[in-house]
Amino acid sequence: MTTTTFVERDDSRVRSGLGRALDVINTIAQRAPETLGVSAIARELGLPKAVAYRIVKELVADDFLSFNEDTKQYRLGAGALAVGLAALRTLDVPDTARRYLVRLVRDSGETATLSVRQGWLRVYIDQVLSPHEVRMSVSLGTSHPLHSGSSSKAILAALPDIEVAEYLAQPMRQVTPFTITDASALRADLDRIRRQGYAVSIGERQNGAGSVAAAVRYGTGQVFGSISLCGPQDRFTPQVCAAHGALVTAAAAEISAELGYRIPGVRPPADPD
Repeated sequence: MTTTTFVERDDSRVRSGLGRALDVINTIAQRAPETLGVSAIARELGLPKAVAYRIVKELVADDFLSFNEDTKQYRLGAGALAVGLAALRTLDVPDTARRYLVRLVRDSGETATLSVRQGWLRVYIDQVLSPHEVRMSVSLGTSHPLHSGSSSKAILAALPDIEVAEYLAQPMRQVTPFTITDASALRADLDRIRRQGYAVSIGERQNGAGSVAAAVRYGTGQVFGSISLCGPQDRFTPQVCAAHGALVTAAAAEISAELGYRIPGVRPPADPD
């Protein structure tokens, strides 16, 4: 048996010059649109202020950072934007997500789906079918409102509060007898989704169907869509929903990380030298 040793980041370890420069860029990116002064950057990264100053000065010279003379604050510059846009042009979210859908089916035995947000709707764009004889399948290309089903609610819960409030202020269609259309009840459900990291639906979009889903984000933090596990309702007991919810939450986080998303305030571990 092969044992892999995971090396945790040791912030007292001396980083290379390139590594420290990337730390500065990542720190400012994670705090955007907030700007940071050199003292805050040094404090955040545990660097001497003189070292932090040398790094930001070089990054400004190369246009990776922009410096405001009036506020003495730094933000990302045109160079960082050019790199970010180039990375976005190479992203193929369905291709990135596909192997995670395959893994979800292998680990759960249920059908896995990928949906993309389109305004106040979301659309199924990929699926990997369950190996069970009795299973769920979805119609790719079909659109559904953001309050109906776990894939929809996972997206809605991941949106900024102002967008959620705008959505809840409009009439919501009763798709099945179990669709949540009351704004207060839906808001409470969205709060629960945010706390636990995944959404659950039992017959809310399709009678007799159960599902769990989690949101997928671009590197910018913007919501791309969601991934889900779905199947016959009788197989989605509360215990199974919790187990499947953990699977989709982990997979959605991994897909989002591949798309460049970093949880605000959490610095990714560095590779060992």
